[in-house]
Amino acid sequence: MKLWLFFLSFFFFFIVISTKTPISSHPLDPLSAEELVLVQKIVKKSYPSKSHNITFQYVGLDDPEKPLVLSWLSNPKNNPPRRALVVARSNKETHEIIVDLSKRTIFSDQVYEGPGFPLITYEEQMASILLPLKYTPFIESMKKRGINVSEVVCSTFTKGWFGENKGKRVLKLLAFQIDNTVNLFMRPIEGIEILVDLDEMKIAEYSDKFTLPVAKSEGTDYRFTAQKPPLGPHIGGAAVMQPDGQGFKIDGHTIRWVNWEFHLALDVRVGPVISLASIYDPEKKKYRSVLYRGHVSELFVPYMDPSKDYYYRSFFDCGEFGFGQSAASLIPNADCPSNAVFMDGYYAGKDGTPVKVSNAFCIFERHAGEVMWRHTESGIPGVTVNEARPDVSLVARMVATIGNYDHVVDWEFKPSGSIKVQVGLTGILEVKGTTYTHVDQIKEEAHGSLLAENTIGVYHDHFLSFYLDLDVDGVDNSFEKKGLLMKPVTDGSTPRKSYWTVVSETAKTESEAKMQLGQKPYELVIVNPNKKTKAGNKYGYRIIPGATLHSLLLENDYPQIRGAFSENNIWVTPHNKSEKWAGGRYVDQSQGQDTLAAWTLRNREIENKDIVLWYVMAFHHVPCQEDFPLMPTLTGGFELRPTNFFESNPVLKVVTG
Repeated sequence: MKLWLFFLSFFFFFIVISTKTPISSHPLDPLSAEELVLVQKIVKKSYPSKSHNITFQYVGLDDPEKPLVLSWLSNPKNNPPRRALVVARSNKETHEIIVDLSKRTIFSDQVYEGPGFPLITYEEQMASILLPLKYTPFIESMKKRGINVSEVVCSTFTKGWFGENKGKRVLKLLAFQIDNTVNLFMRPIEGIEILVDLDEMKIAEYSDKFTLPVAKSEGTDYRFTAQKPPLGPHIGGAAVMQPDGQGFKIDGHTIRWVNWEFHLALDVRVGPVISLASIYDPEKKKYRSVLYRGHVSELFVPYMDPSKDYYYRSFFDCGEFGFGQSAASLIPNADCPSNAVFMDGYYAGKDGTPVKVSNAFCIFERHAGEVMWRHTESGIPGVTVNEARPDVSLVARMVATIGNYDHVVDWEFKPSGSIKVQVGLTGILEVKGTTYTHVDQIKEEAHGSLLAENTIGVYHDHFLSFYLDLDVDGVDNSFEKKGLLMKPVTDGSTPRKSYWTVVSETAKTESEAKMQLGQKPYELVIVNPNKKTKAGNKYGYRIIPGATLHSLLLENDYPQIRGAFSENNIWVTPHNKSEKWAGGRYVDQSQGQDTLAAWTLRNREIENKDIVLWYVMAFHHVPCQEDFPLMPTLTGGFELRPTNFFESNPVLKVVTG
């Protein structure tokens, strides 16, 4: 599904490594450019006879064990080992390698032999999409359609898994026509399927089954220079004035703002990672832990056309294509406001060389005209009170462009103690060609909406699983489900006939924590059962869900087996360093054995333990004409909000101006 535009290029740079390569002092910092080159050097040195064919599919920080990080927080001299996790391919085998950066050695090296394959690199995709352009059967197929090969771009699609045994590491390619437009996704060339063997980097299978009209290019180009009158509406420019300068400080990857402190890093697979988020409590005169680690864990996008030419289109954007690998360079004053500060990011390319993503993140204070709190009191004779405080928040943003879709991911921190997470979907719909030009012509199920002549936007879902390792003022927490239960009044003691009350239940095991939201009202709270407020309430943070949607597919449908984490909106697991990717470590052609749903079958104890909350937010997307030729941003999200965490309103005494 990852689009490789013909003009896409990467800026690689080489750094000469010496024995003085700097090693990061913060245990959760992402691997620096220098460290990535050191990893490259160490791995290739360990495979001298094979180094020419070793490919780096994933390189990231091998997270130190949590107790070691917490020990470092209290005593920075206690540096945990600095290690890198490398998933590499060599001689058609997948290697899991741990590199000890401090000792400059290979700590461990194992061959993975199970189902599934690692993340697909940009370079592999780029090489793949160029193959058909010199492939004689493909050229003949274009001639048959009257299409010039110079007007054709291919894009990559994963094969999925539908019950077969482990096969070869392959990609599907589909073709698109781009004459007079850059919006290739609105102009699919139907009937052609190409299968590329990634290890051999050659076309393994080719078929040309049928032809359909290619949609017109007119009206599909989204660039401003291509628009014709009438134009509008007109949006005036705006600037955020901060006479005292920005209100936050960035120290390496640590960000401090108002009463918050947190760490921001880029991971090639999941994109932005928030760690060690803590908030200052003026009553206790110290920072208190809230979120040890949070990030998108997986994005599952199944399409709803089961026909033989479309059924396989179910994507796992993090595990197959990489959110961080797909990070877009943010555009000042468009992607981010005028007061934003930008941070670059780095990841390892296919040969291990660092790739720089300029402006991978932007951090800014949001002055959106919202109200932090207010009250007008006119009920006291002779006294009028009119008090209000403006709301300002801090946002860390990244955009991942994976094929046709752009995903805007915001982590927003508020002085009140809330963390709001929002995901915006924009970009271009995935469409299929058709003979239809009007809905009245459609007599059978089209599996989508007719958006324009010869263009159907296919029904589909987006399931985003978030990994949220909450440490509410300490590591050992519990998950409480507070059900809102209606009770009838039957004893005649009041004119009321009914009321509702709260019935609390603490989940003791993983199975007790699983929830499909939306059926009954709940308050969902992560509490610290070992610490209480002066009034006797347990310290807590509750999750306020957005739209409570879940998968509509059968449990035994092959895409659903792989994306089984979409069955529930809420999961809770005991902390386990190896369990951070809901779709499993090797997602491409995975078979569902290594997923969040599979892990929780062990039904481990989670009461008063170091636990992880997994929240699944979703969009059921029925395309409409307003989504054509490029869709306005569709947003969803959730909030983590303090609940008896503070003794009273933490922003009562906020100072503004």
